[in-house]
Amino acid sequence: MVKVLIKKIKDNAILPTYAHTGDAGVDLYSTEDYTLKPGERTLVSTGIKIALPIGFEAQVRPKSGLALKAGISVCNTPGTVDAGYRGEVGVIVINHGSEEYKIEAGSKIAQMVFTTVEQAEFEEVEELDETTRNEGGFGSTGLR
Repeated sequence: MVKVLIKKIKDNAILPTYAHTGDAGVDLYSTEDYTLKPGERTLVSTGIKIALPIGFEAQVRPKSGLALKAGISVCNTPGTVDAGYRGEVGVIVINHGSEEYKIEAGSKIAQMVFTTVEQAEFEEVEELDETTRNEGGFGSTGLR
């Protein structure tokens, strides 16, 4: 379990919550009202700042219900909140739906999942090892 320090920066901010025991993500809530036209995107305020320990990140992800029912998604999914970031947690949402969508202050807008991260060590080499896949990608295995 990771300990996350959290600071409300707006009076109407709602602290992230797990809806059910065992859920992977906590719900994030909007602090303002927004209206998104089809194809439009905006930065939604959550009114919170967090502090994560080194070795962890928070990933901001879409809520499946919003995606299915209204076409609302997180534009840069998953959005990453790094351990060293101390600004407001914002959610870049986009309306992929065909109708205008109203976000109300206090409504769930995304979810946030905490995960461990490792720093990579790079070693430059002249050649990489061969695999059965090699450079095959972007549908190289077919669709069926």
